[in-house]
Amino acid sequence: MTDPQATPSTESTHVDLNGDPLAQAHAELAELKAKSAELADQYLRAQADVQNARRRADEEISKARKFAIEAFAESLLPVADSLEAGLAIKDATPAQIREGAEATLRQLAAALERNKVIAIAPAPGTKFDPHQHQAISMVPAEQEANTVVSVLQKGYTIADRVLRPALVTVAAPK
Repeated sequence: MTDPQATPSTESTHVDLNGDPLAQAHAELAELKAKSAELADQYLRAQADVQNARRRADEEISKARKFAIEAFAESLLPVADSLEAGLAIKDATPAQIREGAEATLRQLAAALERNKVIAIAPAPGTKFDPHQHQAISMVPAEQEANTVVSVLQKGYTIADRVLRPALVTVAAPK
């Protein structure tokens, strides 16, 4: 049988324990157990918060990937409408077809620009940049070596990232 005075109750912890080391140890143990339980609870709550934040971030990333092209596609719809309207005209003259194509090209260029798709079309004499240009050939020219002579096909960037380099001819060294 255990001595009721050997195990302190919560009420007995308020009693002066300076004289009894066993009672002090029991009181300290109870205090540490309470602190441990509190810390374990805080840890579990923090873990739950981290998991919830991670889940929300994953959902946001998933939505961003899924709908990232939505604004771009929306800006291209008027271009598609213009092409369809142009094709619906059965007896258009070549001048009308050219005018419609130019207007549609302007719409497309505006849609690309709104979505941060910027053309790379270096002017002749521009220094060759291998990060934005792809040299198709080197030709003799009356300009500084390793500069653009002509652009065969425009390149494009999106948010400072090259989608397609510009295809260029470059001045050969003399």
